[in-house]
Amino acid sequence: MTKIVNHWIGGKTVEGASGTFGPVTDPATGAVTTKVAFATVDEVDAAVAAAKDAWATWGTSSLAKRTAILFKFRALLDEHRDEIAELITAEHGKVHSDALGEVARGLEIVELACGITVQLKGELSTEVASRVDVSSIRQPLGVVAGITPFNFPAMVPMWMFPIAIACGNTFVLKPSEKDPSVSLKLAELLAQAGLPDGVFNVVHGDKVAVDRLLEHPDVKAVSFVGSTPIARYIHTTAAANGKRVQALGGAKNHMLVLPDADLDAAADAAVSAAYGSAGERCMAISAVVAVGAIGDELVSRIRERAEKIKIGPGNDPASEMGPLITKAHRDKVASYVTGAAEQGCEVVLDGTGYTVEGFEDGHWVGLSLLDRVPTSADAYRDEIFGPVLCVLRVDTYEEGVALINASPFGNGTAIFTRDGGAARRFQLEIEAGMVGVNVPIPVPVGYHSFGGWKDSLFGDHHIYGNDGTHFYTRGKVVTTRWPDPSEAPAGVDLGFPRNH
Repeated sequence: MTKIVNHWIGGKTVEGASGTFGPVTDPATGAVTTKVAFATVDEVDAAVAAAKDAWATWGTSSLAKRTAILFKFRALLDEHRDEIAELITAEHGKVHSDALGEVARGLEIVELACGITVQLKGELSTEVASRVDVSSIRQPLGVVAGITPFNFPAMVPMWMFPIAIACGNTFVLKPSEKDPSVSLKLAELLAQAGLPDGVFNVVHGDKVAVDRLLEHPDVKAVSFVGSTPIARYIHTTAAANGKRVQALGGAKNHMLVLPDADLDAAADAAVSAAYGSAGERCMAISAVVAVGAIGDELVSRIRERAEKIKIGPGNDPASEMGPLITKAHRDKVASYVTGAAEQGCEVVLDGTGYTVEGFEDGHWVGLSLLDRVPTSADAYRDEIFGPVLCVLRVDTYEEGVALINASPFGNGTAIFTRDGGAARRFQLEIEAGMVGVNVPIPVPVGYHSFGGWKDSLFGDHHIYGNDGTHFYTRGKVVTTRWPDPSEAPAGVDLGFPRNH
C-alpha cells in the first residue's frame, strides 16, 4: 500500500482535502513509494491561522521556556538521527553517511537556537540627557514561513525554524514535495519536546501553496533556499506584499588552484566537493580553475580519484554516491555532458551511461569530468546540480579572479595555495559571500551566517548566525525619562528627602 504524507497543522496530522497528490519515488529503484498531499489555499490559510493563534501566547513566552523546549528537541534529534537519515536516503537517495552529516549540520543550528538568549540581549545607554535613558530591544515578527529545497530536507528547514521559534515567532514550513517525510518527523519530535500546538506547521504542495504564503497578509517574513529564478520570484513577490525576505539562490562555485598548491590535496578536495551528495548541493564545487602548467597533472589526479568512487543505493554501506532525485533531473544533468564536446569541452569522464546491476530503473548517472571548458559552454554557464565537474585553464592568478568574478553567481569559492599573501588577496578581491582557503566547501559554522552575493542571494540577510536572529526579529528603541523621586508631588511620600 502506498504511503501518504499529509499536512501538520495545529499540532496534529491533517489529511489533505484537495484530492491532488504528488508522487515521491525511491531514487534507487525509480518506484513510486509515497504520495504527498498538495494543499489548497484554504489549507494554507488554516496553517497560517493556527500559527497566528499560537503566536498570541508563544510570542510573549519566556526565553527560558523556549530554550528548554529546544534543548529537549535537540536531545530527541540526536536520539533519532539514524531514523531521520534513513528517511532522507529513502526519498532523496543520498548515502547514509551524507544523510547523517546533514542531520548533524541541522543539529548545529538547533544548538545555536538553544543559546539564543545571548543574541537577543538588548542595549542600554544611561544619562543620554538629564535623567534620560535609551534602550534597544528585539521583538519577534509573528508568523513566518520557510520554503525549502529537496537536496537537504532536514538541514535547510533546521537552518530556519529553530532560530525563528527561539526568537518568539511561529512557523509554517512548505518543504519540497519530492522528499516530504522528514518534515513530518521533525514536527512530531517538536511536539514530543513540548512545543505548543500551532507554533510549527507543515503544508505540502506546489505553486498554489507557495503563492498563498507569499501573499498571505498574516505571514510577516519568508525564508527560501532554491534555484536563482525561483529565489528572484520569491523575493519580488513577497516583497511586493510587504514581507521581509531572505531568498538564497543558485550557484556556480569555483575552486582556484595556484601552481604552488598541494595537488593531491586539491584533487581530493575537488572530488569530494564536486561529487559528494551527487553534486546536488548549492555549495558544490562545479568549476575548477587551474592556473598555469599544473592543469594536466591536476586533471589526471582528479580523474584517478573519481574513477574509484563507488556508486550505488544510499542504504548500501559500500556506496559513496547515490542516485539523483528524479529521472527528469537525471536526464537534464546527462544532457550537459552529451552536448559538451560540440561546445568545445574535452570529455575526460562521461558518466551518462552508468547503471547499477539490480537497480536498472534507478536515477543513476556516473561521475563526469570536462576539461578545457570554455566559458560559453552550457555546462559552465548553468547550475547543473549533479556530478559534473568542469575544469577551466588560465595563465595567471589575475585571469582566474577575473573569470570567477565575471560569473553572475557569488555563493561560495575557494583557493588552493601555500602562499598566504595570495590567499589574503583572494579573500579580499573575490566577489562571493563565502570563501575557503584550502577548504573546498566553505559552509560557515552555525554562529557565522551563510549566504552569497550577486544572483545567489536576494534580500539583505544571510541565513542563521547573527543574521538569522536579526531577520526573525525587529528592533525597537525606547527613550525613557523619569523624574527624580525627590520631585514627587506633595502628599506622596516615597521616603526621599525633599532636598535630595
